[in-house]
Amino acid sequence: MPGPLRWLMLAVVLTVLPIAAGVIVLGDGERTTSPPITMPTPPSYSSTALADYDTTVVAVTRAPFCDLLPEEALAEALGGTTGPMTSYDNGERAEVAPGVDDVAHEYGCRAEGSGGTEARAWLFAPPVTRSRAGDLVALAAERAGCRTPARARPFGAPSVALVCPSGDRRWASYRGLFGDAWLACSVAAPTSLPEADLVDRAGRWCVAVAQAAATPAG
Repeated sequence: MPGPLRWLMLAVVLTVLPIAAGVIVLGDGERTTSPPITMPTPPSYSSTALADYDTTVVAVTRAPFCDLLPEEALAEALGGTTGPMTSYDNGERAEVAPGVDDVAHEYGCRAEGSGGTEARAWLFAPPVTRSRAGDLVALAAERAGCRTPARARPFGAPSVALVCPSGDRRWASYRGLFGDAWLACSVAAPTSLPEADLVDRAGRWCVAVAQAAATPAG
């Protein structure tokens, strides 16, 4: 075969191959294209009520956890729009309580939303004994104006749930012992939000906090 003709046929073959890619030839000359590869859609975030989450079997690592909190959980806690989350680690100076600036012996974070909403979470860095946890429960329950909401669910063992007034807002919080880790979380909202809704919102936020702080399986 003459050289020029050979090169012409080779060029035709190289042109046809890309066009034929992805085409499957069936019997009797029937052709079909390969189906496109589709990636599964990740499930959307769905919060869990504290009543549906067994915190007594959760192990918590005393380490930073705020970066693991889902943005959807924070948005739900704040009732919609959120501002930036600020976090701090053990040994850093931070606002460890509303209006209290000190060197932290804990890992924590807070964020504010519109209309005066606020969400917080904190985890003691030092280990906490069961006896010390009992003292922390009693100390929290003694705060002026605070009370335990009706049908409060446990958050660790021992634990305490509180609703506390703060001007034109209310705080709902859960605190408890997970192994040797003292974990706490709270949500604040204007008093116009029904207390039952505030307590439920705080419970769902605290489930997200416990899940973020939980020791990875294995």
